[in-house]
Parts: sequence; C-alpha cells; structure tokens
Amino acid sequence: MKKIVLFGASLFTAALLFAAPAVIKPVVTVAGMPAVINPLNLYSETGANMFSPVVKDDLPRIYVPNLRSRNVSVIDPVTLKVIDTFKVGFSPQHIIPSWDLRTLWVANNAERRKDGSLTPIDPRTGKPGKAIPVDDPYNLYFSPDGKSAIVVAEAQHRLDFRDPQTMQMQYAIEVPQCEGINHADFSIDGKYALFTCEFEGSLAKIDLVNRSVVGYLKLSMPSTRFKAAPTSVGTINPADTEICSSKKGMPQDIRISPDGRRFYVADMEADGVHVIDGDNFVKVGFIPTGVAAHGIYPSRDGKQFYVANRGSHRIHGTKDGKGSVSVVDFASEKVVAQWPIPGGGSPDMGNVSANGHELWLSGRFDDEVYRIDTSTGEVIKIAVGLEPHGLTVWPQPGRYSLGHTGNLR
Repeated sequence: MKKIVLFGASLFTAALLFAAPAVIKPVVTVAGMPAVINPLNLYSETGANMFSPVVKDDLPRIYVPNLRSRNVSVIDPVTLKVIDTFKVGFSPQHIIPSWDLRTLWVANNAERRKDGSLTPIDPRTGKPGKAIPVDDPYNLYFSPDGKSAIVVAEAQHRLDFRDPQTMQMQYAIEVPQCEGINHADFSIDGKYALFTCEFEGSLAKIDLVNRSVVGYLKLSMPSTRFKAAPTSVGTINPADTEICSSKKGMPQDIRISPDGRRFYVADMEADGVHVIDGDNFVKVGFIPTGVAAHGIYPSRDGKQFYVANRGSHRIHGTKDGKGSVSVVDFASEKVVAQWPIPGGGSPDMGNVSANGHELWLSGRFDDEVYRIDTSTGEVIKIAVGLEPHGLTVWPQPGRYSLGHTGNLR
C-alpha cells in the first residue's frame, strides 16, 4: 500500500498541524470566590512580588510562633536578627494570614486545655492585639468565598466555621473519623477541601457547599523509607533506606497542583509525598523525598514545590536530626534537588519569600529558623524561642489567603 502524503507530511501530521488549539475552559467557582485567572496555574496571582494593594504598608517580617516558650519571635529578613518578641496564648502553633490580608492570626490551641485563643497581629505595626477566646484552634483556614474562618479543632475532631472578623461561631462540621485533623487545601473551584488526619493515616474530603463529610481515604504505605539515623552529618544518601515497618502514615501538610488536578500530601511516616486525584478521591502516586516529609510550599513561578523533611519519625524528635529540603518538579513529579541542613536540623513549617529567592522554615527541635537560598540551597540559621512551629513570611504575593502559613491565591 502506498503511503499517502500531503506536502511531505502524513495526513495524521497534517491534521495535527491544522487542528484548532485546545480550548481552556474557565473554572466555575463557588459564589463569592475570586475568579481563577489562569486555569492551568492557580498560583498565577502569587508570582514574585505580585502584591495586593492592601499590603503596601505592611512591614517585611518573619513571624515565628514558639510552642513551648509561648511567644512569637519577629525576624527582620534583611538583618536576619530577632527584633521583637511578645507573649501570646498557650501553645501557639501557626501564624495565619486572614482572607482579606489585613490580620495575622496566632493560633494558640492550648493543647487539650480549655483556654485556646487567637491572637491578632497588625502587619502594619508588627504588634499583637487582644486575644479572642476560641476552642482548640490548632490551625486556621478560610472558606474560598471569605465568609468564614475555619478553625481546625484538632482534639475535638471538628471544623468550626466562624465569622472571619469576630470569630463568632456560625456552624460546625463533625469529622469523627479524622483523628488529628490538622492541615488542608482547597479545590480549584472552592467546592471542596481535603484535610489530613495525622493519627489515622488518612484524608477527609469536605463538601463546602453542602457542609458535609464526603468520605475518608486511607493512605497506603511504601515498602521502604529512609533511615532516620544519619550516616554522616550534613549529607543525604538516597540509597540509605530501610523496610518501612509502619502500618499507617502520618500525613501533614497538603497542597494542590497548579492545574488543580492533584493534591500532594507530605507524610512523616512514609518519608515522601502521596499524590492524590482530588475529584475522584483516590491515590495515584507517591514521591519519596526524605526523612519525615512535613511541609509543602510552591515556588513563586508555580513550577516546583519545596518539601521540608523534618528529619525524625518521632513527634518529639531530637536536635541535629537528618533534616533536609527536597525540590520537586510539578510537571514530572520528580525530585530535582536535595538540600541537607548542614550539621543536621528539623525543618518544619514556613513559606517562600515574596521574591521567591528564599525559603523560610522553622527548625522545630533545634529552636532555630532556617533561611534557605532557593537557587543554591545555602542555609543560614537564626536562633529563636523554644520549639518554633508554623512561621509565616509577610507580606506575601496574592489576592486572598486560604489560611495556614500563607496558602495564597
């Protein structure tokens, strides 16, 4: 049979050449949610220095909640010095930008006591205001339409939807099968959220429109994981693995892909990131990263994300652990760089600087903060209070905040 050609190309090739470009459908969001500008990159409005006008007078600062010393350290990112320290409530866990970007909230969850609270910080002055009593605020998120603050009441297995200004209760969603509910991210259209269940080794899917629990997903464990004991301080050997004896995971931070199709879940027991199809609520992959994968932060260009590997499988680890940061390419879902913490460390939570040049992370078990150069992986350590946790970098680019340490869009 003769091969049919058209101007030196096959008919199939010609069809591709003259085919109409694919139509990118706009995202239909929930009512009141800001429009998705680029459906292929929901981080398009959080690029380097793309500030909202409302943050123009805010001070450039790093705010660090110190869990055991019950205070907040304030770092000047230029001088790398702690320039202020102030007391807050019992067990401050995270510092969270409000949906409207006007307040930074310190979540003092009180660790099963009855005196939990949220302390407001004015980002224009860097000073705290009067705390508002709130039951068990381990973490704090905001509904995509900005109408509700979502207090993650971890010990209560509950999500409390409150007025984002006064914190008065609106309604609650019970999540009884989500022991250790803590971190979340939201679908591209704002219709649902996935929350991690730290002590169940699972995820909970929450229907934000119908205010209900859709279901739970148990996360399968890999056959091997990384050895927590360092073979040589300050180095990482990818082959330094062991059989994974853990029967269930310990999922921590979670972030959505730029196109909204997948969610990435850091798992402290699995030593890597689970890849989840959020719409169908199934696991579709796994990316090994390092010992005790914990925090996840997208780069300012939306092409990569940084995984903070805390260095210990224990909830209360020791100093100078096998901490590191993995750089993962969104498109290929491969680790493209690995940065150890020199001398050991425990990178936990934080965020990327406004210009994208630095990654700031708390050193949970080492009472320090790490400033990491995102082009070289070079690390500078800054001493802070006792057991720093969910620090935030401020100001950050973006139009509105969905919570945590700065999940902006």
